[in-house]
Amino acid sequence: MLFNSYTFIYLFLPVAVIGFYLLGRVRGGALPIAWLVASSLFFYGWWNPAYLGLIALSITANYALGLRLSSRRSSVFLALGVVFNLGMLGYFKYANFFVSNANHLFGSSWHLDKIVLPLAISFFTFQQVAYLVDSHRGEVKERSFLRYCLFVTFFPQLIAGPIVHHKEMLPQFGAKRVRFRPSNISVGLTLFLLGLFKKVVLADEVAQLGTPMFDAALGGKALDFSEAWIGTFAYTLQLYFDFSGYSDMAIGLARLFGIVLPLNFNSPYRATNIIEFWRRWHVTLSRFLRDYVYFSLGGNKKGATRRYVNLMATMILGGLWHGAAWTFVAWGFLHGLYLVITHAWGALRRRLFGEGESTWWGRAVARAVTMLGVMVGWVFFRAESFDSALSILGSMIGLNGVNPPASLAPYFGLEPVKGLIYSRGELSQFCTLLIAALLAFFSINTQQLLGRYRPVLETYPGEVRPVKYRQLQWRATPLWALIVVAVFVLSMIYTSELSEFLYYQF
Repeated sequence: MLFNSYTFIYLFLPVAVIGFYLLGRVRGGALPIAWLVASSLFFYGWWNPAYLGLIALSITANYALGLRLSSRRSSVFLALGVVFNLGMLGYFKYANFFVSNANHLFGSSWHLDKIVLPLAISFFTFQQVAYLVDSHRGEVKERSFLRYCLFVTFFPQLIAGPIVHHKEMLPQFGAKRVRFRPSNISVGLTLFLLGLFKKVVLADEVAQLGTPMFDAALGGKALDFSEAWIGTFAYTLQLYFDFSGYSDMAIGLARLFGIVLPLNFNSPYRATNIIEFWRRWHVTLSRFLRDYVYFSLGGNKKGATRRYVNLMATMILGGLWHGAAWTFVAWGFLHGLYLVITHAWGALRRRLFGEGESTWWGRAVARAVTMLGVMVGWVFFRAESFDSALSILGSMIGLNGVNPPASLAPYFGLEPVKGLIYSRGELSQFCTLLIAALLAFFSINTQQLLGRYRPVLETYPGEVRPVKYRQLQWRATPLWALIVVAVFVLSMIYTSELSEFLYYQF
């Protein structure tokens, strides 16, 4: 069941919200929590009911291990829990990958039937590994199995994050009374509908410029300079608004139930270096990698060389988490290399020039360089083979010539040359691409827009910067209600063809 489907919007969501608040009128907090757990399991089982048993096994095993670790620390039980979780993730997500690579390396012919990846396994696995580690550290005091079930299965963030922390969510689930607040409904619906707009109007539209280019490269077509850059830039914005849209929708859905989720997306394309980029892009994943992988490897406590090795290892593992393919490993390696270079340059710059303030043109150049590095990485992230990724990058540096796309040549007064023909409505899609770029690079984001109502938990203090003109912020007024209704109507017009969120694949 997709957040952008009619079934979810007009049936599942109203029933879930109304049932929650009706049961909340009954004395005691267990009934509405149980309703949310049941609703979340129904939501999860909509795709494939067979995997309900898998998530139930994962929840039960991790809850039992967490209780054991909270009452008595044990490295053995912690290791068993980590092996159990990563073993389950490894089998479903990486078994085919390892077998195919072993066959290629050793010339063997081992066969393994294709394993269907259970929905959300990457997200709920990391979430529960963090829970076990914190239980071992004595940081978890939760004993309610029902609230733990909701911590894992809460449907707004179950499928693609954010990867929530127990100390952020369990106290909210433990509230004794469910209070119906109109502000939660208005803020939640506004966030949800703005996210829906980003997904169906912006992301899915610019995808029609990016997808044909990647498909053509996979098919062996030699792209020219402009085709490769337009396709890569289109995918860069598609992924941005797809994930930004999902994050807004998840935060909005949780707010409908009075739950505040942590910030997971914070205008990452405005970052001036790759360190800042990872403090803005998939914030809760980078937090997990930092706290439970990088720090566990030693972090920066054992010298610069060891620090750089730890950064590389962490990002390569982060790349592999996204998908069982060497292209994801390459993407993780690139970002690890970017981080090493950024840290090394920062140390050298401080040594040579001190802590002087940056200039506006220096920040502009830094943003452009960071954006270029991110786009190169996205080529590997999106491409379905190494060959097609390298072909696209070769085209981006002009190895196959520099010509305008066949679809745009007439607008420049040129004769069309044989090139990539985009799917439909090319001019309108290029206009959408321009609008999307302006929004991504220059507009305030949804957290700032609704800043009066504190829509998210800040993962890092002060990361949601206040807007310069508070008059631009959303308020519960008739004008804003009209704007949000218009956004909803436009989104419904564009929702004729459903498409999954890109992070559902991970």
